[in-house]
Amino acid sequence: MSTPGTDPELARLPETLPIFPLPETLLLPDGRLPLNIFEPRYMAMVRDAMAGARAIGMIQPREAVRDVGAARVYGTGCAGRIVGFEETDDGRYLIELRGIARFDVVEELPPHNGYRRVRADYTRFRRDTQDDETLVDRDRLLSTLGSYLDAAGIEGDWDVIEEADDAPLVTSLAMMCPFSAPEKQALLEAATLAERASTMTTLMEMALHAPDASDARH
Repeated sequence: MSTPGTDPELARLPETLPIFPLPETLLLPDGRLPLNIFEPRYMAMVRDAMAGARAIGMIQPREAVRDVGAARVYGTGCAGRIVGFEETDDGRYLIELRGIARFDVVEELPPHNGYRRVRADYTRFRRDTQDDETLVDRDRLLSTLGSYLDAAGIEGDWDVIEEADDAPLVTSLAMMCPFSAPEKQALLEAATLAERASTMTTLMEMALHAPDASDARH
């Protein structure tokens, strides 16, 4: 069994982790991800999580298939804790995950109640629950972001953007911007906040220099 460390947040994360494969969906530590749950297998997953550690691992499929729940997945995801739960009148679950820490997939375990599970190792990401004080090139990031949002037809709330601290700003942008699955995976696996910001800025610059720069997603 892996030993996540003494940090209380890490210690509460289970080694046997249910996973929710969703393409082009990114959860990062301290990020917030709302989810609309309606498939029976994932509703069972939420119920089981709520009865236990309230933890779900978000992970991206490696391939485009009809049933993404059965697709091969990347080797790294992010565990989140359910911090919001609501059941709708038509029986769906509306939940919100708060990202806690990334994990490496050690092995996939037999399914339980129709949903997939993995043995998760948090060791490589034991610093995810600590403040990251690496320096972000904020001027380059914001300058590129303005052009990128314009090209993508996205209206940004610049008062909020300019007032946000580096960590929540980079986390929110990485999760919200319309990057491809491999690009989002690169952002997920970036070692530090500064590396994630630099990678994201480079991705936006590449999109702006693509043959059709009006399509900021490539």
